[in-house]
Amino acid sequence: MAERLAGTIERINGSLIIGKFDDQPKMGDLIEVGDLKLMGEIVRLSEGTAYIQCYESTSGLKPGEPVIDIGTPLVAELGPGLMGQIIDGVARSETELWDLTGPFISRGANIPPLNREKVWKFEPTAKVGDKVSSGDFIGSVQETETFVHRIMVPPNQEGTIKSINAGEYTVLDTVGVLETANGD
Repeated sequence: MAERLAGTIERINGSLIIGKFDDQPKMGDLIEVGDLKLMGEIVRLSEGTAYIQCYESTSGLKPGEPVIDIGTPLVAELGPGLMGQIIDGVARSETELWDLTGPFISRGANIPPLNREKVWKFEPTAKVGDKVSSGDFIGSVQETETFVHRIMVPPNQEGTIKSINAGEYTVLDTVGVLETANGD
């Protein structure tokens, strides 16, 4: 897991938050802003000062509140269950948020775009003993009649497939295991 750096809000100018950190965060990192943990992203850095674009209303925030660097960039999660969703600009499921908070989305509300409990039928295309690396297709999940998700080896991974099985899995389940060159 990425290291989480803590800082404090120094100034607020509309949707731009200026935060002070003891340690230097990274450009583009996702930030939890204030006590409500509003979503923001570092857009500029200058010697312990981070300029954070906040993607929600900053009304009510005040200097001294925490800013937490999650340690990862803002990313969009892709996978089975995304089709048919309404996704906002920071990859939150508007469909699920509506169910959670009603028509007026509460500040700080966050929900992953993919359902963590729904199971999907995985069909492997790779087999035990195959040598694979980042981006290689190892199987698929049919989400709709016309859309198939290609399941790939994660970034920075390579090795020989040790196990892979057809079956029903959630988006968090492991569908295969690699054995790397050093035996992991």
